[in-house]
Amino acid sequence: MKKIGVLTSGGDAPGMNAAIRGVVRTALYYGYEAYGIYDGYKGLVENKIKQLQRNDVGQILTHGGTILGSSRLPEFKDESVRQIAVNNLKNLGIDTLVVIGGDGTYRGAMELNKMGIKCIALPGTIDNDIASTEYTIGFFTALDTAIWAIDKLRDTSFSHQRCTVVEVMGRNCGDLSIYSGIACGAEIVITKETGFNRDEVLTQIRGAKAKGKRHLIIVVAENMLNVFELAKDIQANTEYETRASVLGHIQRGGNPSSFDRILASKMGAYAVELLRKDIFGMAVCSHGIEIDHIEINQALSKVKRTTDLYDYLEKLN
Repeated sequence: MKKIGVLTSGGDAPGMNAAIRGVVRTALYYGYEAYGIYDGYKGLVENKIKQLQRNDVGQILTHGGTILGSSRLPEFKDESVRQIAVNNLKNLGIDTLVVIGGDGTYRGAMELNKMGIKCIALPGTIDNDIASTEYTIGFFTALDTAIWAIDKLRDTSFSHQRCTVVEVMGRNCGDLSIYSGIACGAEIVITKETGFNRDEVLTQIRGAKAKGKRHLIIVVAENMLNVFELAKDIQANTEYETRASVLGHIQRGGNPSSFDRILASKMGAYAVELLRKDIFGMAVCSHGIEIDHIEINQALSKVKRTTDLYDYLEKLN
C-alpha cells in the first residue's frame, strides 16, 4: 500500500489546510495511507509524524493557517540532517511526500527527491513569488485582507485630507502591492519592480495637490524603504499631512477566499494523481485556475515576470 506524507513549511498561508485536505482525502480515495508531518521539515527530522484519517481533515477547509504547523529549519541544508528525515520516513514505509510552501520548501523537496523520497511541491505563500505558477495558495486571501485594510485607511485619509503611506507584505515580490494598489485606487505604488526615486515621488505628490487632490494613498512593498521616514519626508516637503501604516502579519491569517480554497483543493488532489502515476520531483503550478506541473528544479530557475498591472497604474491615475 502506498503511503503518502504531507507537510507545510515556511510562512503559513490561507488555503494550506484546503491543500492538506485535498492530499489526504484523495489519497484515502485511492486506498492509500496518509500521514501528516507536523511543524514542517523540523517535525520531519524530529519524527513528528501521524497517520491521518478522513475525519482528521474535516472542518479545516475554511480555516486559515495550517493544522500541521510550520517552521523554518536552516539546518535542513545539511545532508546529515536530511538523512535523519529520510530515515524517519523510511522507517514508516513512507517514500512519497507532498510539501506545501515557498521556494525554500521547494529546495528541501528537491534535495529529498535526490535521496530517494518521491516529492511533489505545492506553492503555498501569500507573496505570489513562485515564478512557475501564476498564483500561489494564499495570495488572493492576503490580497483581500490588504484591500480591506487600505479601504479603511482611505476613509480616514479622505476625512483629514491626508497622504497615507501603507506598507504591504510580499518579501521581495511586488504582486501584493501592485494588485492592492490597483484595487484600492492608490495614486502611487512603490515596489522592487518600479524602484524608488524620492524626487519623482515628491513631484507626483505636489502635482496631485496642485490638481486639487484631497488625499493620497501610497502603497509600498516591504523591504523597499522605511515608510515612517518616507511619511516624514512627504509631510516636510509637500502640503499634505502624512501618516504611515504597516499592515504586517495581519495579511497572513484569516479564512481563505473561495479562490484559494478551490485552487488549494485542486492542487492537493492533483499532487496525489501525479504520485499515483509515479510522477515525482514536480512542482504543481496554476494558469489561472487550471493546474499543471513542472520539474522542481525548473520551477526554482524561473524568473518572476512583472505583471502587466504596472502598465495600467499611471493611466488609471
